Amino acid sequence: MRPVTPLAVLVGELAALGREQPSPRLTRALALASGLEDYLSAMTTAESERLAAVAERTARHVWAHSPDAVATLEPEMLSGHVEGQLLKFLVAVSGARRVLEIGTFTGYSALAMAEALPAGGHVITCEADPRAAEFARAAFDGCDRITLAPGPALETLDRLARQGAMFDFAFIDADKTQYWAYLDTAYRRGLLAPGAVVAVDNTLYQGEVYLDARHRSAQGAAIAEFNARVAAHPSFEQVLLPLRDGVTLIRVP
Repeated sequence: MRPVTPLAVLVGELAALGREQPSPRLTRALALASGLEDYLSAMTTAESERLAAVAERTARHVWAHSPDAVATLEPEMLSGHVEGQLLKFLVAVSGARRVLEIGTFTGYSALAMAEALPAGGHVITCEADPRAAEFARAAFDGCDRITLAPGPALETLDRLARQGAMFDFAFIDADKTQYWAYLDTAYRRGLLAPGAVVAVDNTLYQGEVYLDARHRSAQGAAIAEFNARVAAHPSFEQVLLPLRDGVTLIRVP
């Protein structure tokens, strides 16, 4: 898989430098960087058989071109074992019963969060890409704790707000250029219960957010702007964790 986190990019750079200018210090630096994610995974509670099966299917799946595709899909987009367990842990310790997910992909994170819900708890997950939605429906088969809402997430948020829905926990992992719109809409329209926690994925965006702004992609620039707006918001309390490609946790009033 291609490198999609700051750490993976760093490992690639160190490996290339080590081939050009080998030295004991570079070898040690590469070992420190390249071994970290595997160690984190080994020291984290194992994923369920169902989650492992979704991860395996995602890794093997080939995303064929489709005229109704709304995004480029690739296996690297999966939240994965450690981040999935973090989401599951947060849902459990927060006591959340109503979970909103923006960006389903193949369903791994929705299933992870559903596993932590108490009786009567439910996840509503939004997915705009029909290919991903079809894959996720198969992953959700037999699970009555998840409802998949196809179509643009902002339209789903509008419908949920008009219905008076409210959520204790939310996870955002969809179109990076729409991150602020997702969070701002959910907050202003009353979809987030008082004290709700929002987890946001990819908030380090391969390191682009803290490297030279002149070399940022459109997605990297959008995430950098999102991070700055969250940090400047007078009502939010947040922390950015350097897990995988960055996970920001936001607590709303």
